[in-house]
Amino acid sequence: MKKIKLNVLGISYSQTQSGAYALVLSEVNGDRRLPIIIGGFEAQAIVIKLENLNPPRPLTHDLFRNFSELMKADLKEVFIHKLEEGVFYSQLVIKKDGKEILMDSRTSDAVALALRFNCPIFIDEEIMDKAGIVIKENEYENIEGDEKKQARPPKASPPGLAEMTLSELKLKLDEAIKAEDYEKAAFIKDEIDKREGKG
Repeated sequence: MKKIKLNVLGISYSQTQSGAYALVLSEVNGDRRLPIIIGGFEAQAIVIKLENLNPPRPLTHDLFRNFSELMKADLKEVFIHKLEEGVFYSQLVIKKDGKEILMDSRTSDAVALALRFNCPIFIDEEIMDKAGIVIKENEYENIEGDEKKQARPPKASPPGLAEMTLSELKLKLDEAIKAEDYEKAAFIKDEIDKREGKG
């Protein structure tokens, strides 16, 4: 069995399922993309890490990471090993006390954890051959919305961001994170990054 390494390209709003999102993974040494439909909570868990937001309290995936560190267990890799009736199945490859432990996981949770543990994501080559698609630059709009490094659905950003000063934006970002409004926080962070030349 040959494994193919993947990167998280981003998340976009699903054009095919209302209230769902498309997690888009990209082949490291190739042109194929792998869109996976996930729910809103799972999308939020991934977006928080992609946007480098720091919640005031640990969320579920952060808690899992903290617990694993206390138990001296390390997530070494995520492996998408099966595709059945349109559903992707993943395994967490965990190292503890010199032993390798395999644990089943939903792919969305596995990716959220991979981002927190900074570990690689792999897929079985046969699954990538079945489900992977090649997208040319001008065809991005035809696959689950605009996936060009987009980390959230294309909704309208909160009004008035463009008129705020940088210090006001940073204050609003802190407020949004404290209120656990991560979607608003992500929009504000994008505006800050744009002004600081990072976007």
